[in-house]
Amino acid sequence: MLDDKLTIVVGYPPGGTTDRIARLVGEKLRTRLGVDVIVDNRAGAGGRIAAQQVKRTPASQNVLLLGNPATMVIAPLVFKDVGYDPDRDFWPVSNVGDYQFAVAVAREVPVRELAHLVAWLRANPEKANFGVPASGSLPHFFGLMLGDAVHVRSEIISYRGSAPLQTDLIGGQLPVAIDTLDSVYPQHEGGKLRILAMSGTRRAAFAKDIPTFKEAGFDVAATGWNAFFAPRTMPDAKVQLLGRAIREVMLDPAMRASFEAMKLTPVASTPAETDRMIKTFRGQWEPVVKRAGFTP
Repeated sequence: MLDDKLTIVVGYPPGGTTDRIARLVGEKLRTRLGVDVIVDNRAGAGGRIAAQQVKRTPASQNVLLLGNPATMVIAPLVFKDVGYDPDRDFWPVSNVGDYQFAVAVAREVPVRELAHLVAWLRANPEKANFGVPASGSLPHFFGLMLGDAVHVRSEIISYRGSAPLQTDLIGGQLPVAIDTLDSVYPQHEGGKLRILAMSGTRRAAFAKDIPTFKEAGFDVAATGWNAFFAPRTMPDAKVQLLGRAIREVMLDPAMRASFEAMKLTPVASTPAETDRMIKTFRGQWEPVVKRAGFTP
C-alpha cells in the first residue's frame, strides 16, 4: 500500500476524455490503495507542461502522469526541446485504453465504401483534402499514412478541434475528415456523416457496421492510447505496485463498461507490457512523422 496520497496529473482541462479517464481510474484506486487520489489538471502546450511538471517530482511523492501519444511520442519528434525525455524521465506504468481513427465523408460525397472513396479521389484529385482536428495530431499523421497506403496525394487541412472539423464536414465545405472514432461516431450514428472505415485490427464493439481498413482492402492499422507514466525518481517497487493496482482496476467489468461507453477499448497491462507497446508504437509512427517533415 502507499504511505501517502496519490496525484494523477492530466495535461488537459477538466471534462475531456483524458480527464474522465483519470477520474474513473482514480476513484477505483482510492478504494484499492486506501489513500486519497487527487486529479491535478495542468493544461497547456498540448500536455507538455504536465509532463515537465511530473518529470521534476521528488522521489518522496506519489505522482503519475496520464499521457498519450501526442505528449510521449509525437511532441519529442517535432519540437526541438520539449523539456523532457520520454525514455529517460519516465517509467511506463500501465496502458488503460486504446482508441481508433476513422475516415468519414460528407453525405454529399457519392461513396459508401472506402474503395469507392479512393477511386473517387483519384478521379478528382482536387478534392483530396483530408480535414484533421489539429496540426501535428495523430489524425494528421494517420492521414499521411493513409494517403501513402492508398496512393492518393492528399492535402491535410488542419482545424482547431473536432467540433469545427465536423461542422465543415457536415456542411459540405470539406469532403473527407480523419479523426478519432469516438469523436465522429455520434454524428455517423445520427446520419449526419458517413464513416467508411476504422483503423484498428478488429471492429469496435459499439460500431459493428463499420469495417476495418484491412477488411476494406487496405493494409493499414493504427491506434492511439492513454497510459499512466511515473517519473524516473519513483522507486521500482512503487512503480510495480501501481502497475498491478491499475491493471486490476482495468479488469473490473464495471470499469470496462465505463470505457466502452466512452467509445474506448479498455486495456489491462503491466509496466513491462506497456513499455513494449510504446516501443512498437514509436517504431510505427516515427518514420511517418519524420518523412512528413512536419514542424510546429
